[in-house]
Amino acid sequence: MSSSSSFCFVLRATLFCGLRGRTSAAPRALSGSPNRSPNRGLRSGGSRLNLQTPAAANRRHDYKTMDDLPGPNLATTAYWLFVKGYADKSHAMQVEHQRIYGPIWRSQFGPFNLINVAAPELIEQVIRQEGRYPTRSFLAHWKEYRDMRGQAYGLHVDKGPEWHRLRSVLNPKLLKLQEVSMYAPIVHDVVSDLLKRMERLRLRSQDQATIFDLNGELYKFGFEGASSIVFETRLGCLQDEIPPDTVRFISAVGEIFLPFWRRFVKAWDDLYDVATQIINKKVEEINTKVNQGEQVKGMYLTHLLSSNKLSLAEVYITITELLLGGVDTTSNTLCWTLYELARDEEAQEQLYKEVTSVCPGRQLPSTEDLNRMPYLKAVIKEILRLYPVVPGNGRLTVENEVIIDNYWFPKKTQFHLCHYATSHDEKQFPEPEKFIPNRWIRHGPNRFQHHPFSSIPFGVGVRACLGRRIAELEMYFVLSRIMQHYKVVPETGGSSLLPKTRTLLIPSKPVNLRFILRD
Repeated sequence: MSSSSSFCFVLRATLFCGLRGRTSAAPRALSGSPNRSPNRGLRSGGSRLNLQTPAAANRRHDYKTMDDLPGPNLATTAYWLFVKGYADKSHAMQVEHQRIYGPIWRSQFGPFNLINVAAPELIEQVIRQEGRYPTRSFLAHWKEYRDMRGQAYGLHVDKGPEWHRLRSVLNPKLLKLQEVSMYAPIVHDVVSDLLKRMERLRLRSQDQATIFDLNGELYKFGFEGASSIVFETRLGCLQDEIPPDTVRFISAVGEIFLPFWRRFVKAWDDLYDVATQIINKKVEEINTKVNQGEQVKGMYLTHLLSSNKLSLAEVYITITELLLGGVDTTSNTLCWTLYELARDEEAQEQLYKEVTSVCPGRQLPSTEDLNRMPYLKAVIKEILRLYPVVPGNGRLTVENEVIIDNYWFPKKTQFHLCHYATSHDEKQFPEPEKFIPNRWIRHGPNRFQHHPFSSIPFGVGVRACLGRRIAELEMYFVLSRIMQHYKVVPETGGSSLLPKTRTLLIPSKPVNLRFILRD
């Protein structure tokens, strides 16, 4: 999370602590939700980065400490947020604070210290010293809710060996390329429904070309795509009449990040209730097939349920979290991509020619075809550099004392990795505010050697985004097929668009674009 996001995080945590005692929501068990299974004590494994505390850390007097770092106190941060107007532009505040304080600085929130890191080589130092079980900011209110409801903790709350055990079970079917390619037909079905909906919306407009609130439409696609994979179920998000349970599910997602305990509890109750209904239905289907001696076939959810590596309670919560995490990256990135391509006719034409040379006409691209579309991948990389969905990420050092840029930091230091600042650093990316996909083309005219940690939208290491491969597959298929069908142009009289921070980096207003049918 970014500095202002961190400020808001501290504020939300305070509000939760103050409000949770006054909620009328009494502990109860939801239908079909067994109590959280105890720790299983399984042997942990996995790759290691750099797990040893630097030997020189024993000579602390050789290093500076966080007290030597420059940076704003609480009053100064509040001034930036609420007087200078950066409350919804904390991504831009990263850049300004980097210019003022340098590549590493401290933000003070009373007794709480946040160490901001805004240089790729320093971000690498943090990540390489975070240990076997990297920890993000602790979500105390998420843990309290799950304790109250008797639920499993899941990936966002579990820590240490238990977190690693969950990741080890979830990783293979989502991160191995040969496994992900099996989802291609499912994704294509959802993309086909998106294109049908776009055509209906386009023809309903006065000019029979404009699609209004494209962000909202792509958000629905994100839900439909993620649910079709992790739930093995279509939620009906792309229908003209969306089912009531789906509306309840989507509405709840917008409530879980607000600093109101009652609304937080109600939102998670709704999310969990809808998810358990879907999963319980799948459990019944599997049990019926087993009892009838039939072979059990299915995709991700079926695999988790039939593997017996997770308790049912763990399946409930992890599948729900996977769905939540699979929406924003796809929807926001696609929205920004279409916006930039509409403003850059040359880039759009280059992409169109590449797609149609590999897949003529309306031929559906395969995963193998994507390997022959370097410009398509470069476009997505450039958008994720310009508009990283998560502009800043938190890391809590729990295993080691660490040395960053000749500063010594004790255990339990909270770091904030300023991804937006590093991906907009002109030393890493010349003309950083310009949309230049060719900078990612190997041996291309705009190729510039940048630090590998200067743009890491999906993270790196064992805590890298679990849904990265799925998100990329969805974005490649959507963008290539839209190019086959439409030329995208700006809305008549439309103004330029700026991003804003609402935990994630999102468009500051609805995106309206015109889609002209290609011959």
